[in-house]
Amino acid sequence: FSWCLMPSWAQLVARAPLPHTATVWHQQGGGAAPPTKKGEDGQGPPFTIRGGRLGVVCSAAVAEAPSVMKTVKVELGDRSYPIYIGTGLLQGRGELLRQHIPGNKVLIVTNETIAPLYLDQTIKALTADGTLTVESVILPDGEEHKTMDVLAQVWDKALTCRMDRGSTFLALGGGVVGDMTGFAASCYQRGVHFVQVPTTIMSQVDSSVGGKTGVNHPLGKNMIGAFYQPRCVVCDTDTLSTLPDRELASGISEIVKYGLIRDAPLFKWLEANMWQLLARDSEATAYAVERSCINKAEVVAADEKEMNDVRATLNLGHTFGHAIETGAGYGTLLHGEAVSIGTVMAADLSFRMGWIDRDLLDRTRAIMVAARLPVVPPTVMTVELFKNLMAVDKKVAAGKLRLVLLKGPLGGCVVTGAFDPVKLEETLTYFCSMKQ
Repeated sequence: FSWCLMPSWAQLVARAPLPHTATVWHQQGGGAAPPTKKGEDGQGPPFTIRGGRLGVVCSAAVAEAPSVMKTVKVELGDRSYPIYIGTGLLQGRGELLRQHIPGNKVLIVTNETIAPLYLDQTIKALTADGTLTVESVILPDGEEHKTMDVLAQVWDKALTCRMDRGSTFLALGGGVVGDMTGFAASCYQRGVHFVQVPTTIMSQVDSSVGGKTGVNHPLGKNMIGAFYQPRCVVCDTDTLSTLPDRELASGISEIVKYGLIRDAPLFKWLEANMWQLLARDSEATAYAVERSCINKAEVVAADEKEMNDVRATLNLGHTFGHAIETGAGYGTLLHGEAVSIGTVMAADLSFRMGWIDRDLLDRTRAIMVAARLPVVPPTVMTVELFKNLMAVDKKVAAGKLRLVLLKGPLGGCVVTGAFDPVKLEETLTYFCSMKQ
């Protein structure tokens, strides 16, 4: 591979915009007035709970679980599936998983961090009624291991254990485990069943929903993969209790994204309640996960394979962020940390284009800082490195770089190639001059 085979940066940003590449998507309205809650000492901002909207099914099942379980449905016709959200779902609700496993063989894919915490618990939940045979494979932990070589360990285990086409691959872990397990399932014997059990806030609010699977390539993040939907997603929020603070903050960046691109009330709630998320308040966490899953499910139902720019809006900040992850070296920054920086950069470019006001730019930066996330790129990033890595972004179409930018009031965004390359250069130069 040679960079000379790629279009130059000037070609990417100077070509005429593609037709229909500037569709603006705004937040959905509605929702009844919810109850509110103060902190334990009666102080602090009110905590607000809102219901689901549009065509996404959102229900509460008060079974014998330790608390109310919420269900959000991803509507994809005969491939629709539920997202279960609640506490104690692995420990006391094993039937949630078993009912979505059609065969009698399961391969759990997890990593060396999650296995000691939740592997035995998950195996017990699956085998409680004696109908399933369960095997497991434990991968190394970290974005730097999201490679084809490591992925082959999953297929090696499946073949060794004689997993057949009726088998189910179960992802137990964060976004890396989920992406790799889904891709492995999509390829093994040309497709086996797949279930997601996300254990990080990032994977619960974003990566486990929607069927994007894959691995990284040295020249670009998530460049090798497939769209492959799970049969269900089980979000046991108890698993977040063992999440390091840095991982918690990383996941919050994706929640902020939903507020910026389509859910203004969520963004305002985050501004008032960030302290509760960082303090791991159980109600605040459950609300943030549910609200995010509702937003993600709506988008996936409207544009599963990113064909009409609806789903592309979920990539706010990701073009800059993926460049940072690749340029800094996979694993140097967490995905959400890179997305945080990228989101602030996208807001900066949006402001320079005159598409948002100064207040929204300042609020975007302030909420990332409040979440204890970085807002400037690492020292390794230069303007030229940004340009080279952004040139191979998945949103490049017909040789034209396209970005997700904010436009209009809070909750509106645009997927477009019709940005001013001079303004983009200004944004890159500004952020590279203030590197951390």
